[in-house]
Amino acid sequence: MEPIIFAGYPAGSSLGLVAAFEWLGKPYRATRVHMPDEMLSEAYGRVNGRRETPVLIREDGSVLTETTAIARWLELRDEEHRISFATDSAEAHRMHQFIGFLNTGFTGAFTPLWVALEMQGGSEAYKEALRTFGRDLVAHRHRQLEAMIGSSAYLAGDRPSLADAVFIGVARWAEFHQALDLTPFPKIQALKARLEADPAVRFAHATEDGVPAIGSGALLGLLPLEEVLGEVGARLAA
Repeated sequence: MEPIIFAGYPAGSSLGLVAAFEWLGKPYRATRVHMPDEMLSEAYGRVNGRRETPVLIREDGSVLTETTAIARWLELRDEEHRISFATDSAEAHRMHQFIGFLNTGFTGAFTPLWVALEMQGGSEAYKEALRTFGRDLVAHRHRQLEAMIGSSAYLAGDRPSLADAVFIGVARWAEFHQALDLTPFPKIQALKARLEADPAVRFAHATEDGVPAIGSGALLGLLPLEEVLGEVGARLAA
């Protein structure tokens, strides 16, 4: 069977991985996961006990989680280097450097904002403290990323790579949380605009929203979550 990527919404980081599948151009399927409620179900917990996205169901039916692991899985299937670079090249090392930073410090900076948004109970003063801390941390990581970006059109070269996929999945969180103004970060602002205009990213947005769109033709089906969880659960129990 074709691999299945779980696209979390609203504003799931998995959006970038869907775009990467489109750039790669190899057959895949997708399913949408509403966060956080659909991740809290017992059926979802059997797929990923941490109740998180992204999740990838590989061709053999086995489950792969974590953004960096799925990005590596995609890289190993990219024989034509559509979304990656030759092993041990300077571009490959730069791509992995960006993936590492984006998936740790940059993504993690938004944690206080997500906690404040999803918290059940808790005082408003505590939530505001989380939001203040989160905004400061997000600004700090944006300053670091701005300094890391070079003169190329994309993070690791003149075309989108897996690093850009990881970036665009989380870059929109600043706007989602109204965390900061991107004006002081012209390189980040330009990269985000360039990627948001990319057909694969636009298609990933449509997939996340569950609306019809024309992509590369690699997506062979947008499946109901219940159907995918049923198939995977039965396979794992066998």
